[in-house]
Amino acid sequence: MRDEFELPNGDTVTEGDVILHDNYPFRVVFPDDDEYALELSPLYWGDSGMDVPFRDRDALREQWAPDSRGTLTPEEWSEWLRTARRDDRFGDDELDELERELPTADGPVERLRRLLGL
Repeated sequence: MRDEFELPNGDTVTEGDVILHDNYPFRVVFPDDDEYALELSPLYWGDSGMDVPFRDRDALREQWAPDSRGTLTPEEWSEWLRTARRDDRFGDDELDELERELPTADGPVERLRRLLGL
């Protein structure tokens, strides 16, 4: 089993890290089998059968979209959430759950204020 994996942008990730791939947050998973080197599990839709497996770094590079950024800082995740809230492709329930999962720069008081619409 792998301990780390280098993304096409040069970021090195470990099991459980969250990355931005194709403008959506995914959790890094290292499968227990030898067929795939890496799976990306959508953070909100995880365990739904929507995981994306990759045999190796080259396979991931082929699907690395222009809006894939790899790991983000807490401030960048906060900005991604603010932008996503203005995008009608994302539902409020989905973004609320993502906000609870993502390592954002906002503290619990700011999150509560936003959830209450204050």
